[in-house]
Amino acid sequence: MPDNMKSKVLIVDDDSKNIFALTAVLKAKKLATVSAMSAAEGIGLLRSESGIAVVLLDMMMPDMDGYEAIREIRKDPLLRDLPVVAVTAQAMTGDREKCLAAGADHYISKPIDVDALLGLLASFIKTG
Repeated sequence: MPDNMKSKVLIVDDDSKNIFALTAVLKAKKLATVSAMSAAEGIGLLRSESGIAVVLLDMMMPDMDGYEAIREIRKDPLLRDLPVVAVTAQAMTGDREKCLAAGADHYISKPIDVDALLGLLASFIKTG
């Protein structure tokens, strides 16, 4: 697949139920997904898997949280421009700003508004 035809969504979340639900929703909309249950695994996939257009990154994970993962992604010259959407149950005042300040391109809170998510993903995913 040519570089300008990136079409996969990488879902990084330590909760398999969240991965399952997001994968089901995205596949129903004919979107390809890959997933990782840790930030380190997700970064590894970014470096090894071609065609990833956008990352849905859970911000609250053990070991390496989403903030640290974004810093790692932004340090890599091949990944630094990849769109990262922070996904978090943290929906308090200032959380959105904290995610964006850490380097996320967008922020979406849990429970996820599927229509808002699909609209956001459409701006990153190339088709046809």
